[in-house]
Amino acid sequence: MSDLNLPVLDLSLLDQGPDAAARFRDELRAATHDVGFFYLTGTGVSPELEAKLLQAAKDFFALPEAEKLAIENVTSPHFRGYTRVGGERTQGRVDWREQIDIGPERAAIDDPDGPGYNRLVGPNLWPAAQPELKEVVTEWHDHLTGVARKLLRAWALALGAEEQYFDRHFGDPQTLIKIVRYPGKDDPTPQQGVGAHKDSGVLTLLWVEPGKGGLQVERDGEWVDAPPVPGAFVVNIGELLEYATQGYLTATNHRVISPKFPDERISVPFFFNPALDARLPIIELPEELASEVRGVTDDPTNPIHATYGENALKSRLRAHPDVAERWHADLLAARTAS
Repeated sequence: MSDLNLPVLDLSLLDQGPDAAARFRDELRAATHDVGFFYLTGTGVSPELEAKLLQAAKDFFALPEAEKLAIENVTSPHFRGYTRVGGERTQGRVDWREQIDIGPERAAIDDPDGPGYNRLVGPNLWPAAQPELKEVVTEWHDHLTGVARKLLRAWALALGAEEQYFDRHFGDPQTLIKIVRYPGKDDPTPQQGVGAHKDSGVLTLLWVEPGKGGLQVERDGEWVDAPPVPGAFVVNIGELLEYATQGYLTATNHRVISPKFPDERISVPFFFNPALDARLPIIELPEELASEVRGVTDDPTNPIHATYGENALKSRLRAHPDVAERWHADLLAARTAS
């Protein structure tokens, strides 16, 4: 796999003794300092679970349009449920994909004086015609939560902090699973499956249907392909981890190019983030790492907030303007005024 554009790390090294674990932490630190992206093998996710997830995704997208639109996200003030093709935007441009968004199953917060990001809390919307989807997604969520926690503990040690550093500051994690279908396009030029962006949180574990390319990562000012590797996740850090390390670790732009018709592509990103009200304190790096701090990316069009909920709300309002206009006009007005 030496011809791949991203490094490949093996999570199982953490269970193979102190020397192997130390080597993994060194590789993890280097990958996310230099690139912000890597492949992760050794996660313990079985081929059987991958197959179950892929079949559940295909079954969902094969439902009649009326069944999917019955749980359309414009009916959810919490940005949950189904988004039809063209219903999401990145950098103001339409993304050519359909998806279902699934977050923590919680009751909505009824507090008009609370922070705006409280509106992201609420129940999911599940398709009545596919009750097995919830079971598969729950199993996937629980396994990947364990992988994410293991990674964060390794990162903490790699950055010179105590192993439980992220556990102490995370609170009740705010997760998000997107099950995404990129339909094929027959245009002669590459099309925006999802536009260039950085993830707003801490950690993303991306599973891609075997054999389906399209993901590209920005490296040294150029777009490079990140094709799927069998048995591996594509992992990237988000803006909040860049903030917590003051730019020692870097959040990286990435995008997806639509497949050519009649092909299609299924992918399932899992976002593992802190509680909405959590603020990750800036990590006091060892001197040898602190000397390589680059500062947080300064982009006036995309401010990075210390509180995760503010970062998440920023992204959701931009990505789903129809949901924002229907349910959150007051938040939009306040942002325009400021």
